[in-house]
Amino acid sequence: MSEKEKIQLFEDRKIRSVWDEEKEKWFFSVVDVCWVLTDQPSLDRARNYWKVLKKRLMEEGNQSVTNCNQLKMVSPKDGKRYLTDVADMEQMLRIIQSIPSKRAEPFKVWMAKVASERIDQMIDPEKSIDQAMADYRRLGYSEAWINRRIKSIEIRKGLTDEWKRGGVTQEVDFAFLTDLMSKTWSGFTTKEYKKFKGLTKENLRDNMTNIELLLNALAEETATQISKERNPEGLKENATIANEGAEVAKSTRGDIEKRLGHSVVSSEKAIDYIQPADELPFPKKKRKK
Repeated sequence: MSEKEKIQLFEDRKIRSVWDEEKEKWFFSVVDVCWVLTDQPSLDRARNYWKVLKKRLMEEGNQSVTNCNQLKMVSPKDGKRYLTDVADMEQMLRIIQSIPSKRAEPFKVWMAKVASERIDQMIDPEKSIDQAMADYRRLGYSEAWINRRIKSIEIRKGLTDEWKRGGVTQEVDFAFLTDLMSKTWSGFTTKEYKKFKGLTKENLRDNMTNIELLLNALAEETATQISKERNPEGLKENATIANEGAEVAKSTRGDIEKRLGHSVVSSEKAIDYIQPADELPFPKKKRKK
């Protein structure tokens, strides 16, 4: 499941949420919603409220509760990630009906607005890019990194469009081609690369250094241009071209490392080179001197 975690604000309260790109829907932290609607004095009290309510609703056979997912979210207490009950908009609306609160109706309107804004971004990519840039700035990334990251998104989209044009339609095949390219130029599959950087659910590209982003983009753009020239058909032909594009990035990487005297495939992740704010999905950490 491809996810993007975000802090949403309802009035002055923070609601942890995750956008699922595959299902194209938001998932909200149920505990955070209970905290907002019931005005509990603390998140722990809200967690207890949800525990009791959840038990009652399950005994009543409420399917919204039965079908609740759990995702790892950052705790506002210690910055660590814990499994948290989440619900999509439809499930959350049913849960809200069971919570007596004067904030229930305004909260429903707020949820609809959150969903609407995301749909608008999907219809108008420029809005999505503007939002992405604002999110990255909030996270503390430099303008140079943001510009490269946005460009890399455009390049990636061009490559996946080429793969689709060449008959690649299955998600598992997209993952195979992506891993093939990553392994060729970096020495790691996506999973291995994330493990090398100490990542779990975080986005790998959001945790690449400038030079890693550039090499990855070089591999993808080269593959895209070769594909446009050759018009491949099927997974095998697309894989050959994907590998060629990645070989260009591998060769470039070798030239750079020869001059620098060290590897440019880095174990660094975002927390190592940006200064997170309190609400960010990165725990605070002392900067290296």
